[in-house]
Amino acid sequence: MFTIDAHLDLSMNALEWNRDLRRPVAEINAREEGLTDKPDRGLGTVSLPELRKGNIGLVVATQIGRYVAPGNKLPGWHSPEQAWAQTQGQVAWYNAVEAAGEMTQVTDLTSLDKHLALWLNDDIDNLAKPVGYILSLEGADSIVNVSYLEHAYNYGLRALGPAHYGPGRYANGTDATGKMGDNGLELLKEMERLNIILDATHLCDDAFWQALDNFGGHVWASHNNCRALVDHNRQFTDEMIKALVERGAVIGAALDAWMMVPGWVRGKSTPRGMNCSLEVMVDHIDHICQIAGNTLHVGIGTDLDGAFGKEQCPYDLETIADLRKVPQLLEKRGYSETDIENMMHGNWLRFLKNAWKQ
Repeated sequence: MFTIDAHLDLSMNALEWNRDLRRPVAEINAREEGLTDKPDRGLGTVSLPELRKGNIGLVVATQIGRYVAPGNKLPGWHSPEQAWAQTQGQVAWYNAVEAAGEMTQVTDLTSLDKHLALWLNDDIDNLAKPVGYILSLEGADSIVNVSYLEHAYNYGLRALGPAHYGPGRYANGTDATGKMGDNGLELLKEMERLNIILDATHLCDDAFWQALDNFGGHVWASHNNCRALVDHNRQFTDEMIKALVERGAVIGAALDAWMMVPGWVRGKSTPRGMNCSLEVMVDHIDHICQIAGNTLHVGIGTDLDGAFGKEQCPYDLETIADLRKVPQLLEKRGYSETDIENMMHGNWLRFLKNAWKQ
């Protein structure tokens, strides 16, 4: 089934992990044999050939560049200007891969419809199709000031999450607390003017509610799971899920094991030891559907290879192409073919068509 993945850190993997994503995953992992600079060396799951193999023809692909103030122990850049430069290198990578015919940027209804027509044409082999990408920014720290946002929109930025982990320049994220300041509210106002989608993922609780109160544009959550199943501030409470449903949002189910099963200990727990399988993702999907009362507000947003690999994702997933298993798992839970189509691609498409309509 044609699938949309609403969160992949492709350029981060290309530039910071030095992975040539045009190659098969097995080849990428073999080349990393013996490397120890990252915990997931040799354990990657994502590449462009694997996306094609899994019929994952459209993704939301990120830029990311965190600023860290003195005393902040998180990895990141020491000035917003450095973070901006990092994200511009990432844009350059997307442009180069696009020039090579491997990817194509989707920015509006015309390019979306054209890309869908290509990917839904069974007469053309998937291996000959470029993977479509919608450009997103994970964390707004690299936006030196709000005037930079229009420049980013002009090179294709269509979604933005104001925060990532910890305290941010515009909003506080996972494991932090506190509301947005004036610059955060100014960012939201400019996003609304430019029709940039607000990604509520990673916003701390304070900033989440404040953002919904102050942003009148389109909201989604590209990769988030349920706090009722894994009790951590990274996840959404049932009340948050209800608020997103009321705003017409779609929430992408993520495949980072610590977000899927309670009690995960990084570096110690194993997927099999914690019984973390694709069925667990369906548990989170089902929880969102029960709250919404329908299947119209959940999709796929794997976050695969988001600084983790097979050591920290479902044990029955070898590469991202194994998303092909998900429709059958949903069918076993009693979901109809229409429901499954909604969750694998239809909800994201409906959202985008509404957000981008003239």
